[in-house]
Amino acid sequence: MHVDLLIKHVCVRDDAPLVDIAIKDGRIAAMEPGIDASATEEIDAQGRAAIPGLIEAHLHLDKALLHRRLPARFGTLDEAIRVTGILKSRQEREDVLDRSRQVLDMAIKNGTVAVRAHPDVDLIQGLIGVETLLTLKDEYQSLLDLQIVAFPQEGILKSAGTYELMIDALRMGADVVGGCPYNELNWEDTKRHIDIVFELAQRFDAPIDMHADFADDTSDQRFAAISYIAQRTIDTGYQGRVSLGHVTSLGALDNDELAPVIEQIRLAGISIVTLPATDLYLGGRKDVQNPRRGLTPVKALHAAGVNVAYSSNNVRNAFTPFGKADMLQIGNLLAHVAQFGVPEHQQAILDMGTHNAARAIGLSHDYGIAVGKQADLIILDTFKVADALLDIPPRLWVIKRGRITVVTQHHCEIHRHSCCCA
Repeated sequence: MHVDLLIKHVCVRDDAPLVDIAIKDGRIAAMEPGIDASATEEIDAQGRAAIPGLIEAHLHLDKALLHRRLPARFGTLDEAIRVTGILKSRQEREDVLDRSRQVLDMAIKNGTVAVRAHPDVDLIQGLIGVETLLTLKDEYQSLLDLQIVAFPQEGILKSAGTYELMIDALRMGADVVGGCPYNELNWEDTKRHIDIVFELAQRFDAPIDMHADFADDTSDQRFAAISYIAQRTIDTGYQGRVSLGHVTSLGALDNDELAPVIEQIRLAGISIVTLPATDLYLGGRKDVQNPRRGLTPVKALHAAGVNVAYSSNNVRNAFTPFGKADMLQIGNLLAHVAQFGVPEHQQAILDMGTHNAARAIGLSHDYGIAVGKQADLIILDTFKVADALLDIPPRLWVIKRGRITVVTQHHCEIHRHSCCCA
């Protein structure tokens, strides 16, 4: 047998022997110890661990790397939206292209093989974000899969003309209908915003990905829309096609209030994408004592069987001043703040950045390290899969559709010297 790429002596499970992975025509053709095959290219992993390619299920490329242009001073969500709105009014296509490329390159080097991007669609920057990402979708097609969300950051009813722009974006090639229902003037408009999102999704047969309930608590009903969204999901038959980012307000509910809401989410088949770098930074700003973490209740959602993923969200802007589009770094952060410390919990976090994220953006049917699946994987400079989040190791090889897209070479030595001290 001749294959395109043969990976030898690789660890895909810590409780199983090392295997070889044979890749042909972009797919995993065989996976077992000691494969007898010739290959156009060969990698000897020497016992190192491989994991599926990482997936950024929620990323804002058009707003990335703006942190030095107009810094936010107070760190609140309202300020981040205001500051970003000012910068959006100055957006130029080439600048958006350049910053988006920088972040995509970061993500690719860090092992990301798919991105769902949320460019703003509004009267401030028009369709610049969507147009830019459509260009990059073609430019980067050999390196990653790029999905584009038509995201109405400034609201739909509150921002007259945005509805028409969303239709234009979807006609141009945006893949997903976005939403920001809390950014409306009242609860009735929030519900109408959600209804419009579902109407557009049905019209264009597109999945839905909304920012929802992004607040410290549920005192304002606009930030307690999850039950309404879950019911609309069921009513429209959209189970399994809806993802929600943030959903931090859930963290303020006590167990008796939380349990029935989580059950609604589970029955609706909604994926929750937690965004810890942003939510930790913006959340709890008004708390003088015992500031809350501002995170959705990841552990309770996971335990109830809800599909939970995580992502970077923003990279170096008013929403998130830090980051380098490294999903293992974000996963390590999430494991700390969500208190996922035991080994099985750490594996659950890794799944949230891989298998769960694939499910959240509709890629799970052809994803994973298994025979017949598309060959999207990373070989890490560590020898146990379980250490991926602990070590945050270099990604030595990144493979997309069976082709090597990233090779990382590094050299580090400790120089030991005899002690000359008296």
